[in-house]
Amino acid sequence: MLTTLRRIVLEFSQDPKLQSALLRMVSQVKKAMNTDCCSVYLADYEKQNFILMASDGLAEDSLGHTTIGFSEGLVGLVGQREEPLNIANARYHPHFKHIPEVQEDELNAFLGTPIIHRRKVLGILIIQQKEARNFTENEEAFLVTLSAQLAMVLVNAEARGILGQNQDNGKWLKQLKGVPGAPGVAMGNIVVSQPKADLDSVSLQKVYASAEQLKRYNEAVSRTRTDFADMSVKLGNIISDASLDIFEVYKQLLDTANLGKDITSKINSGWSAESALKLVIDGYIVKFESIEDSYLRERASDIRDLGNRVLFNLQQQTREDEALPQEFILAAQDVTASMLAEYQHLGLKGIISLSGSNNSHAAILSRALGLPAIMGVESVPLAQLHQQLAIVDGYSGDLFIAPDETLKREYQHLIAEEDALTVKVQQVVDLPAITQDGKAIELLLNAGLSTGFEHSRHSGAVGIGLYRTEIPFMNRSCFPSEQEQTLWYQHVLSAFPKQTVTMRTLDVGGDKSLPYFPIVEENPFLGWRGIRITLDHPEIFLLQVRAMIKANHGQNNLEIMLPMISSVSEVDDAIRLINQAYYELSSELCQQDGKLPRPRIGIMIEVPGVIFQLQELARRVDFFSVGSNDLTQYLLAVDRNNARVASLYDAYHPAVLRALKTIADESGKYMVPLSLCGELASDPAGAILLLAMGYDKLSMNPHNVARIKWVIRHIDFQRAKVILAHALSLETAKQVHGYLNGQLEQVGLGGFVRAGM
Repeated sequence: MLTTLRRIVLEFSQDPKLQSALLRMVSQVKKAMNTDCCSVYLADYEKQNFILMASDGLAEDSLGHTTIGFSEGLVGLVGQREEPLNIANARYHPHFKHIPEVQEDELNAFLGTPIIHRRKVLGILIIQQKEARNFTENEEAFLVTLSAQLAMVLVNAEARGILGQNQDNGKWLKQLKGVPGAPGVAMGNIVVSQPKADLDSVSLQKVYASAEQLKRYNEAVSRTRTDFADMSVKLGNIISDASLDIFEVYKQLLDTANLGKDITSKINSGWSAESALKLVIDGYIVKFESIEDSYLRERASDIRDLGNRVLFNLQQQTREDEALPQEFILAAQDVTASMLAEYQHLGLKGIISLSGSNNSHAAILSRALGLPAIMGVESVPLAQLHQQLAIVDGYSGDLFIAPDETLKREYQHLIAEEDALTVKVQQVVDLPAITQDGKAIELLLNAGLSTGFEHSRHSGAVGIGLYRTEIPFMNRSCFPSEQEQTLWYQHVLSAFPKQTVTMRTLDVGGDKSLPYFPIVEENPFLGWRGIRITLDHPEIFLLQVRAMIKANHGQNNLEIMLPMISSVSEVDDAIRLINQAYYELSSELCQQDGKLPRPRIGIMIEVPGVIFQLQELARRVDFFSVGSNDLTQYLLAVDRNNARVASLYDAYHPAVLRALKTIADESGKYMVPLSLCGELASDPAGAILLLAMGYDKLSMNPHNVARIKWVIRHIDFQRAKVILAHALSLETAKQVHGYLNGQLEQVGLGGFVRAGM
């Protein structure tokens, strides 16, 4: 039976049309189980009923028309109980509902099982038989197993079938789901972008004409560099932050010391330029896709984009002007930074990427540009999306195709509110973040998502609260030198004269392996990472710290932050090494021009265990910074990148809020400055809670600074403390969300409820 089950599921998943897949499946189940009837009902949550979609044994005319309410009949009972129902004679059961049109009068035995995906009943799978009997344990086990496996396949089949659904019969399917990539809402017709050149289509061949091939390759690289320079200029007129540095990364990778060296070597060994490009790019993609960390894994998309750009110029293709709507939503299998650069000035309102995550450069750029984005919308026929009217909800990850008039009106209202809110919050961009009753808090930037710093001159932030130093390490074939790092850090520090820049030491290892420093572990999130790896390799740590301190010479605005601290001894060891680097450089640099400034040292609070050692840590460091994303992940034991459990990840979980309050209380008790960098700081309700808890600084994406500043300036600190007190007394995250949304409405900040979802 196992082979039969696998075959049924496989054939169901391969059918591009949902209706035919369902009809084939019920016939196969009926035959495999030697029963008289097999049927499947699918849930319509809008109408609160189940609709008979396919059957082998019931009247054919009833398919697509017969419905049973969620609380009606045996079908409804299976859905309500969310467990199998095995009845010898269904017509004598008190919940039996007679439906003449299905013609089941001769059927007595009934076995129904729910099809459930992520706690939601998608439908009911039923077998029936004329003989009045209970189905056996083996038969029940088979149907339960089949239903469990069908759940995931059915979700994907729904996604494939949504575009072909008849409007009359397909309303039970309302939306597709993806990963929120960038906040906001957009509505418009979809323009599908297909790769103009695709390395997958290249056939490998050797031509043994190295000089000619090298000339072709170098000319293509030159044109590609020009392309990237043009793209950077286009986007540079709109945004001014590190998300643009992806184009500099592309150009660096083309250097002879990086990808170019490997490609040239392949050409010299006899491969054609196209073949050499494909071999090298594919090799890099395999390396990146094997990395556990989601951010680094997403760099495979960047490498593929770069390769296709060079291939485009190798093939000397010409760009054809596209007939684009005045406003549109861009969709692609893998939306890239290059695509955004091409389309952003032509009426682009949002993006849909069938692959990728919120760590992709397309998502990063979308956030910088203020474009709503949904990533990872799987199992959708891309070509069928073209020219379809769609709504992109970047807050929830919902994608609506061909929405009805009611839904369109609802989202048009939301879009108008978003536009008005964006204009309104700009009024406070250059004002201090201070409450109506005089409580001040500093708003800073999270930066370093690319090789430079992420800073918009008009964001309203007063410094960098988190500069991620690991990203430049990634785009290389070896560890960077002290001189290279010094230049990077000087660039960042000089951009914020007289304002604090907090640089986090290298945070790699375990789940964030570098291509040239691979680490394979069974449980990387609890493995060799962060400060653990740099303390085990002091030569790496000392080099980086020396570069930071050197870069700070003449600036004096550097703070050094240590990631993933889990013990006091780690802090002692790190400070010892920092002191070593400082005294070495003091001797080297300050013989003539005075004293070398010593940076303040702080730690990231991400590991829950350190909450119970804050007193000891307070005696050793100058500040604390909470990494709320990882702290939430570790407190709740939830991998937020795992779609199956991501819904359990919630920074408003009472345990998380109480932990954050404890940290704030302990920091205040020991007079240690406290900041928070994480998604919670970017959320209006979250910012109010953190303000009330006593956090001194909040660090966030530039796009959110003005909004959070507006919220802070339009609330009383005393009211915020009352809101916090009640929120801490609630028992579930759902209760907290509901309460906070209500409070935002009451204090006149209801327009931010959507922005905080």
